Amino acid sequence: MQATFTDEITAIDQAIAERIGPQKHRIWFKNSTRLTLADNYLKVGVPNHFIGGWIENHFLDEIAAAVRGVTGGDRKIAFNIEPELSGALKRPQLDSQALHVEKAHNRTTRSRIRPAEALHRLEPLKLSLDNFVVGPKNQLAYNAARAVVDSEQSPFNPLFFHGGYGVGKTHLLQGICNAVCKTRPKARWLYVSAEDFANQYVLALKTRKLDAFRARFRQTDLLAIDDIHFLASKKAMQEEFLHTFNTIDLAGKQVVLASDAHPKMIGSLCESLVNRFVSGMVVKIEAPDFETRCKICAQRVASMDQDVPMSVVEYVAERMATNVRELEGALIKLIAYASLTRERVSLIMAREVLADHISRTDPIVHVSDIESAVSTYFGITTADVHSSRKDRTVSLARSYSMHLARKFTKMSFPEIGKVMGNKNHATVILANRKVEDLINRNAEVKWKNAAGFRVARARDIYEQLMESIS
Repeated sequence: MQATFTDEITAIDQAIAERIGPQKHRIWFKNSTRLTLADNYLKVGVPNHFIGGWIENHFLDEIAAAVRGVTGGDRKIAFNIEPELSGALKRPQLDSQALHVEKAHNRTTRSRIRPAEALHRLEPLKLSLDNFVVGPKNQLAYNAARAVVDSEQSPFNPLFFHGGYGVGKTHLLQGICNAVCKTRPKARWLYVSAEDFANQYVLALKTRKLDAFRARFRQTDLLAIDDIHFLASKKAMQEEFLHTFNTIDLAGKQVVLASDAHPKMIGSLCESLVNRFVSGMVVKIEAPDFETRCKICAQRVASMDQDVPMSVVEYVAERMATNVRELEGALIKLIAYASLTRERVSLIMAREVLADHISRTDPIVHVSDIESAVSTYFGITTADVHSSRKDRTVSLARSYSMHLARKFTKMSFPEIGKVMGNKNHATVILANRKVEDLINRNAEVKWKNAAGFRVARARDIYEQLMESIS
């Protein structure tokens, strides 16, 4: 029997590795957990509460699926603190893991954190302010970016960009870093994504190198973090970033952030961080207008040294109205086709080649857009909306998602129910009635997320979600 259990544990561990990938398994499970089968439980031994909480929040579904696949049935999963897992026998392996993942981070992270006497130089980031196309929808954001570059003591801290994907947030962040590097060569700057920040923080905790982590992020003249909404629902990392921000701010240095949503729309962000973010300059970047899109197309065509008629540029710009990435993707597809067929780019060719591309990038609101906006606001995941969970927060978010899906799409009640986790059409009807009643009465709505209890009026919630979706 013991041998059977051992074989099952090995099989479960391998199944988890297959589901989450070898790198994540090596970091979180190989030397940090001990799996034990007992009665109807799978016990997961962890060295401390932090690692246990992280694994539970991020990998619980994968663990449950692995157990189900190996044992043929569901088992309750319990986490136990086993301090000996963080003992000296594991340290060399953990350090080796940390080195491996740190090298992976260095391949995706560009920074200039060095003492003045250091001689090595890192390659600049890909995007710069010089090739950022300015238009009415992003003029304020560009001017704010220039103000940060031109003044060592910025008038606003932080500078917070938000907007949909492909509107230029990352371009501005990298452009600021490149411009600071050029105008102030001795300045210490760091550009990372919030996910990189979180991963490096976890590694620092596991390898007991928090001092080095904090020195790296806090001793900067400019810290630029992309996709800051990634920190939502991660209380420990929010607290760490709050201290990082306070240290940099008190030193009179600059923080620049980018997010898909306004700080107040990021559901599970603690009030302290929200207050910090809105105390600086918050700038929304809209999708570029037609003239700006034409300029972007022309610039992209010139960079590829291609001869594209202005009529084609205008055709593409007119039909790709949502974001720059789709715009550039259409151009690349068209030029690649012309190159392969050895034909000149023409308007007729553009209409034929891009017909499918345009139909798939229409400006219609999709259910995924609605679920993303609602999940961000209420501080849950889209998986929660699709789940069978019925707690107040998930139920409320699901109801708003169903109501907005009915408003913005042509889907029927059964179709909406099927998309949102195979719910019955009656559930969708009741959700719509519930939200309509809340809005008509402008009722006070309460829910709970990682930051604590939140209260808002039903109409305010509805208007903010509408603005985010539109």
